[in-house]
Amino acid sequence: MKRLLDVDLRRDEFLKLGALALGLALVDPVALYGTIQASESPAAGTRTGGGSSQIKVYSAQRKGYVMTEKVIRTDADWKKLLSPEQFHVTRKKGTERAFSGPYWDTKETGIYQCICCGNDLFSSDTKYDSGTGWPSYWAPIAKENVRTEDDSSFFTKRTEVLCSRCDAHLGHVFTDGPKPTGLRYCLNSASLKFVKAG
Repeated sequence: MKRLLDVDLRRDEFLKLGALALGLALVDPVALYGTIQASESPAAGTRTGGGSSQIKVYSAQRKGYVMTEKVIRTDADWKKLLSPEQFHVTRKKGTERAFSGPYWDTKETGIYQCICCGNDLFSSDTKYDSGTGWPSYWAPIAKENVRTEDDSSFFTKRTEVLCSRCDAHLGHVFTDGPKPTGLRYCLNSASLKFVKAG
């Protein structure tokens, strides 16, 4: 009788483990980790076999949270939540004066979030000193967390950067940035909230 009970318990545990394995197999790694990058060179993790074919070794790295649920508020509601400058910049597409914001020269490690909705936007890992007086980054945490639009204001063509979750105006992106992207996301400190790592 005891032996039969042991077999039943093992079968039950086996079924639970099988269900767990199936659940893990169905999880989207991109949703968990943000982006998945393939290593291209042998030094970076590509294994080369005896022939000319290569096996790419994929490594997942979490870049931040991807938020998709839209945040929609009236101007009156935003005015209650934001300072006058934050409202002017994020909701009315304003621009703060160069070298006036608190984050243009911040070098601490952490995440820069949208001041309006808390969406993770940029990491200190991609921040660099562009010499412009505004916080600048060469890539967002996740491409889904920001969006761009053509901006023809002030008699010039630029590309506006917005929070994809609440449509807050963040700044502009230019093609004069450093490698590896060659992009410069030039943002307003007033549109950001810095969350220090640790």
